[in-house]
Amino acid sequence: MTDVLRRGRASLAFSFFAQGAAFALLVTRIPAIQDRYGVSDALLPVFLAAVPILAGVGSVTTEQLVKRIRPSRLLRWSQPVVLLALLGVGAGDGLAELGVALAAFGLAVGALDASMNMLGVSLQRSYGRSIMLSFHAAYSLGGIVGASLAWVGAHWQLALWVSYLPVMAVLLPAALMGSRWYVDGKPAPVEEQQRNEGSGVVFKLLLPLCLVMTFAYIGDSTVSNWSAKYLKDVLGSSEQLATVPYNVYMVTTLVGRGMGDFGVRRFGAAAVVRLGALVAAAGFAVVALAPGAWVGMLGFTLLGLGLCVLVPQTFAAAGRLFPGASDAAIARLNIFNYVGFLIGSPLVGALGDAWSYRWAMLVPMVLVLMTLVYARSFAAQPDRYGGGHERPRTADVGRGSNGL
Repeated sequence: MTDVLRRGRASLAFSFFAQGAAFALLVTRIPAIQDRYGVSDALLPVFLAAVPILAGVGSVTTEQLVKRIRPSRLLRWSQPVVLLALLGVGAGDGLAELGVALAAFGLAVGALDASMNMLGVSLQRSYGRSIMLSFHAAYSLGGIVGASLAWVGAHWQLALWVSYLPVMAVLLPAALMGSRWYVDGKPAPVEEQQRNEGSGVVFKLLLPLCLVMTFAYIGDSTVSNWSAKYLKDVLGSSEQLATVPYNVYMVTTLVGRGMGDFGVRRFGAAAVVRLGALVAAAGFAVVALAPGAWVGMLGFTLLGLGLCVLVPQTFAAAGRLFPGASDAAIARLNIFNYVGFLIGSPLVGALGDAWSYRWAMLVPMVLVLMTLVYARSFAAQPDRYGGGHERPRTADVGRGSNGL
């Protein structure tokens, strides 16, 4: 394994970390953003929905751009835009400025998510073993750090821009410096790209993975948006204890992803995905049936351990399915990240208001269980070398984003 690949892996892991921190700093300070700009409760969902919608647009645009521009270059410039847009959210004065900052954040984050996972899949192929979960573990770690920093800002009642500026001052130059060592994959032969990029073929084969991605993010958005309310209003916890489940979920997500690559190497991706779906479904069942707050916390712990493996392995499976068009497949698949996010929170909220929040938790449970139907899509696919596993592509080792 060359130094080029090692540096590429470390720099990409930092990019995932920075994105996790930035996203956590945004979503955990939504109440403060609402207060700063005087956004009404009726208008707030419009602003929040605009971000994933524009992120989907950014992901679609990335699919077209990577035909002419390396994913490493898109990542190199989209990450600073995300960080600066976050600072703009904290430093603006009016609704128009907030709208512009959130629009820039959404468009850039779509390109960022897509290009990060493109490079992750490419590096995994060059390594010849599962490393994709380690990148998403870095994202989880960034989320924990970002949420903790947001708590500090809220605790000391700091202005948003005061909370964001020191973080940006560290992450922005570090991300730019690390981008020198991104590693792109070797382009597939032209005939293979043409064979794999037919939209009908790609969508037909990609559809099971798109559904799994949607189900996973419905589950994730359920935890991020409803765990505190569920613990407080349904299970009768204190307001302070109600803030704990999401932190527990993030920590267990980090733990699960930290160990997940070993599981994939030992048992295969399909087995790990099946186990993750079963553990996540058990978590939702425990949450729905919990008699009290501490049992509910156990359920959210299981959710973190189960859901954490689904998204990274879905991206990796797309790369295996389309070795000649993995960038296009990942960009399309990434759209369903935002579809799940848009569906999950309103779905659980509507069912909870109309029916019961306990019974509403069973809906994402059933959707996650449906992952078992599509688990065969995660099995190793024959690649262009004719084997059941991907071989390290030695030509990839010498190609970094800086021309190494």
